[in-house]
Amino acid sequence: MGSFILRRIIYVIPALIAVSLISFLVIAVPPGDFVDRLAEEAAKKGDIMPLAEIEAMRRAYGLDQPLLVQYWSWITGVVLRGDFGYSFGWNLPVKEVIWPRLGLTVVLSLASLLFVWVVAIPIGIYSAVRRYSAGDYFFTFLGFLGLAVPNFLLALALMYVAFAWFGQDVGGLFSPEYIEAPWSWGKFTDLMAHLWLPMVVLGTSGTASVIRVIRANLIDELHKPYVTAARAKGKGEFALLMKYPVRHAMNPFVSGQNDIFVDIVSGGTIVAIVMGLQTTGPLLIKALLEQDMYMAASFILMLSVLVVVGTLLSDLLLAWLDPRIRYQQG
Repeated sequence: MGSFILRRIIYVIPALIAVSLISFLVIAVPPGDFVDRLAEEAAKKGDIMPLAEIEAMRRAYGLDQPLLVQYWSWITGVVLRGDFGYSFGWNLPVKEVIWPRLGLTVVLSLASLLFVWVVAIPIGIYSAVRRYSAGDYFFTFLGFLGLAVPNFLLALALMYVAFAWFGQDVGGLFSPEYIEAPWSWGKFTDLMAHLWLPMVVLGTSGTASVIRVIRANLIDELHKPYVTAARAKGKGEFALLMKYPVRHAMNPFVSGQNDIFVDIVSGGTIVAIVMGLQTTGPLLIKALLEQDMYMAASFILMLSVLVVVGTLLSDLLLAWLDPRIRYQQG
């Protein structure tokens, strides 16, 4: 198991290097930069910036250097000093802007993933054991509905219900008085009061897909000879179900968790804009539109790191669940 973990960690290093390079170049390669955008906005207001001033600003921001030199300066600062560069749009170091947003994104994504587990696993098991029952048909219908309804549309519907029926403040992760306030118990409880709505919205599609995966795989496992043999030995039905077929049916579920996590993180951008959430999505869109390259590249890098780490954890959990994977790798 130790060698398996070591191999997986080693694989992460070149993946992160490739992600950092691609994320930087994808933003920097298109024509124009932040200074060009400033000059264009000034021209629209009738204020023509002199060429000398444009070149001086470009040198001040380091945009006159070749792309690979800019990348090397940025990535070495990230790795050696934890310096993600300077945000042109915010006039602040990137790390002062990125960490609060990234922290809230991780909290919301993990809460949504937990919602998927808590709801989907019991329903998937029930639907497999009670196949073709009224409950199975009901949950199957809800599953198809969850896959069919876009997240942003569900967000709008739930926001209306929460406001019109329950009188709850909707939109954002905090009440207005807590947005800029330092962390306290009051701010934490306010976050928890606002977190459930985007958690349900982001977790719905993942819940629907997981129910289908668990149901299909468990139905296949329930009719295998080892289950019949264990039942013939007098093992209790619930203990038999949880120890053997459920554990085997969980393999595809565990291996697919990273895909669900990626969908939650990436799909959260539109939901965050609709619901006014203080997560990475809206800030990343703003950075891309403004060509704030260090801000955008840092966001993409950190979100990619979350995806790579999620893949690593998914592999490790799958290896713990099914020892055959470790032996095959060996």
